[in-house]
Amino acid sequence: MNDSKNLILAVALSALVLLGWGWAANRYFPSSNAPSSKVESGKQQPASQPTVQPNGPAAPKQLQSVSAALGSNPRVSIRTPLLAGSINLKGAEIDDLVLLNHKQAITKDSPPVRLLSPLGAPGAYVAQFGWVAAGRGQVPALDATWTTDNQVLTPGQPVTLSTQTADGSRYQIKIAVDDGYLFTVQQSVTNGTGEPIAVRPIGLVSRASQSADRSTWQNHVGPIGEFDGAADYDVGFDNLDGNEPSFMSKLFGNSAHAGVNSFTSTGGWIGFTDKYWLAAIVPPQNDQMRAQFLRSPSGAYQADYALASNTVAPGQTYTSTASIFAGAKEKARLDQYESAGVPKLSRAIDWGWFRWFMIPIFDLLLILFHSIGNFGLAIICLTFIVRAIMFPIAQKQFQSMAAMRKIQPKMKALQERFKDDKQRQQQEIMKLYQAEKINPAAGCLPILLQIPVFYALYKTLVVSVEMRHQPFILWIKDLSAPDPLTPLNLFGLLHFTLPAMLAIGVLPILVGATQWVSMKLNPQPMDPAQAQVFAIMPWFLVFIMAPFAAGLQLYWITNNLLTIAQQWFLYRKFGLHLSDTHPVHS
Repeated sequence: MNDSKNLILAVALSALVLLGWGWAANRYFPSSNAPSSKVESGKQQPASQPTVQPNGPAAPKQLQSVSAALGSNPRVSIRTPLLAGSINLKGAEIDDLVLLNHKQAITKDSPPVRLLSPLGAPGAYVAQFGWVAAGRGQVPALDATWTTDNQVLTPGQPVTLSTQTADGSRYQIKIAVDDGYLFTVQQSVTNGTGEPIAVRPIGLVSRASQSADRSTWQNHVGPIGEFDGAADYDVGFDNLDGNEPSFMSKLFGNSAHAGVNSFTSTGGWIGFTDKYWLAAIVPPQNDQMRAQFLRSPSGAYQADYALASNTVAPGQTYTSTASIFAGAKEKARLDQYESAGVPKLSRAIDWGWFRWFMIPIFDLLLILFHSIGNFGLAIICLTFIVRAIMFPIAQKQFQSMAAMRKIQPKMKALQERFKDDKQRQQQEIMKLYQAEKINPAAGCLPILLQIPVFYALYKTLVVSVEMRHQPFILWIKDLSAPDPLTPLNLFGLLHFTLPAMLAIGVLPILVGATQWVSMKLNPQPMDPAQAQVFAIMPWFLVFIMAPFAAGLQLYWITNNLLTIAQQWFLYRKFGLHLSDTHPVHS
């Protein structure tokens, strides 16, 4: 009777896990990127990617195409090994930028990822530097038209934009770019009046809509900055929309409220992050700034800073040097800029609390990738390395498992003897463990030690742009997305879209199958109810793993195969047979 109750309870809990996992994983553990491909009629096709349209009053009633918006004003071209785009001379806006090394989809003819777009076009996203008057004097309007000394901005060839206000003061913005993603912006004002003037340099990044990527507990997307030595992930688009109070609001009351979140800092940076891309403005690091995130009345989102007021004497020139990072969050490049003086720029990648452990795993994976040339093979090699390190522990686990097998007849006798007194039964079993010098928890140690590695790889697949669109072999074109090949629609021959929970690819099926074989090689529970639950758990794992990234599924399959091989090796070493893994019934 008790066994039947245990079985019913176990099956009910398993069903709850299966049905509730989709909601919990989607909210707290986003499993992978959106599928980058789909299989139709037996052929792999690129899948459509999520987009977000401009929201609220900020969206013009009649949007122009990007090309039409780019042709409406004079421009300076941007040409670097990694970037292409232009600077709008009306407003001196950097509003046209594509990332040449990153495509929108996995197809060869896919256009590059567009990071910045001009106002009036879908997904408008711009960066701008200027001044505000802090007393007497005039400053250029944010939509002023500037002149340029060069038509092309390239590494080693800066451009200088110039304009003059009605009072005779001359303003210049000298823009340089390196061979990566960093622009250096030198702002200068020469007082052409007969009296002192006071100005405050400013910088801003503005976007008309939220990111197409979703912010989750595992990976922050949206407003981001570094203030007085600490990265800030607490403000999101929802905070600026007034849908959720921000952490700053709770701490500082009026200093941060729905629609506006303000910070005072010496140096730092502020901007917006997508899952893989970042646009951040970096003020002079020795100056105090007043920074803020806000949602304007028009509906756009803005991150900006203003420096302290500076008084410029007649005929004198005041210069302030800032910069802007606009590009992919490639770890090596972020580290490079951080070493060059942009504080904690690497924190734009949301590694979480365990970054001290995850970054070494990621670095090892990158070393393996650069040596082998295939991220899938690098993941397999990483699995071999982890298993090799833990082989001695696995040996002790097996010795414990073998010892447990030897005392199973004695345990069965105690269970039969004290079947009506569960407390006494547990006491006697513990005495047996002590007498035989067995630690029943020893078998859990290898599993516990692998959890950090598994989680580190999971985070790598979720947050690192280096893993985006990385192929393995055959139909696996993107290791950061789920396996697109599923037998449930006859591998794409049947034209219908499966629900997410049923979109089970070949790799998650192999995860379940190899897990089942591995579990069959372990000593089976003597409780029949537990044995039945253990028998069906590998197949629950198929559904749980289906939405996860193919790279994570590949790691699990490789780990299971190595576990099976190691079990067979140790069985032969200790002179045991497969039949010895089954329980003995008296």
